[in-house]
Amino acid sequence: MDSVRSGLRAGDLEKDNYGRLSCTSCGKQLGTENDPDEIGKIRVCPGCESKWQEM
Repeated sequence: MDSVRSGLRAGDLEKDNYGRLSCTSCGKQLGTENDPDEIGKIRVCPGCESKWQEM
C-alpha cells in the first residue's frame, strides 16, 4: 500500500480544485476507511478497490 502523496506523484491519483481525490484508472472518487486504533486514514477506491495510506 502506497501513500497518497506517492500516488499523486506517480499519477495513480488526481486531486481536483476542491481537494477531492480520485483514482485515475477508474475515475471514481476515493472513500475513507478510518480505524480508530491506527494513525492516519486509508483511502479506498470503490471501483478497483485500490488502497492508499494518508498520514
